[in-house]
Amino acid sequence: MTKKDSEKSNNNAKSPVATSAHLHGGGGKASARLLGASIAGVSELSLFHPVDTVAKRLMTNETRLVVAGSMSSTASNINHAVFRDAAAGSFGTKVGALFPGIGFGAAYKILQRVYKFGGQPIVRDWMRKNYGESFDNRFGPQAGKLLISATAGSMIGIGEVALLPLDALKIKAQTAPEQLRGRGVFEIFAKEGFGLYRGAGWTVARNAPGSFALFGGNALAKNAMGISESQPATWTQDAIASCLGAIASISVAQPLDVIKTRVQNRPFNSPESGVSIIAKLIRNEGFGAFFKGLTPKLLVVGPKLVFSFTVAQHTIAYFTKKFDY
Repeated sequence: MTKKDSEKSNNNAKSPVATSAHLHGGGGKASARLLGASIAGVSELSLFHPVDTVAKRLMTNETRLVVAGSMSSTASNINHAVFRDAAAGSFGTKVGALFPGIGFGAAYKILQRVYKFGGQPIVRDWMRKNYGESFDNRFGPQAGKLLISATAGSMIGIGEVALLPLDALKIKAQTAPEQLRGRGVFEIFAKEGFGLYRGAGWTVARNAPGSFALFGGNALAKNAMGISESQPATWTQDAIASCLGAIASISVAQPLDVIKTRVQNRPFNSPESGVSIIAKLIRNEGFGAFFKGLTPKLLVVGPKLVFSFTVAQHTIAYFTKKFDY
């Protein structure tokens, strides 16, 4: 081998594109995504489970809460819708009533965040490698990258339907605990089977545009702030980008989320189709009911998503840097 060939061989060996680990993200990057997303899921669950319970109970409430000209009646209706049997209890009793389904919530939320926040970058990288040039040619380099990020998020959101049984049981524990009382987890899974996937179609319909808006909005905000992939974002920049993505995601998905939640809230032995629920909702509650729970979700659930998305992005970037070195 000549000296020139030897130098060329050494340069190829040192080149980051010469190894499959760099081409596919490497074990360090995969570990960083898993760890960062796990931390985000645990942190979110610890702080925001009661807020999620409030939003779910408002969405599944089928009566008019606001009484025109009567603040006291409105307050009483909301109190009973949120706290249920604990509506007349002490402050401590009311707080305790907002923690049903914490076991199902933990399993669902941690798995969901690991899958969603850890999986989207993997799908995004795969799409860039295989379809990046096509997106760039059709939409331009900047728009192409944004659309790939949003599309990868949408694909991940659709696959999230696999976790639906845990989500369904969490919602039932939060909104209709009598359906689970006296029944073990294994008994429920064995008896209900695929019935736990009730509302799968509505979940896909909600997740596809919702996740597209979440990751697309986040990428758009970072692009507007001039943040590139080679330049790690600060906590503040991640929070701002996550906030824009969360607001877009929640607003776009809210009407379908109301339908999906009500389908899942029905008793095991008395299912109701989404079409029937929509017809009843419009007839009894009006079109505004499609956005029931939107305000608390934007005010409190929104920050929950912003929090977990920010933590996930920042910790993934942190651990990626640590593991790479």
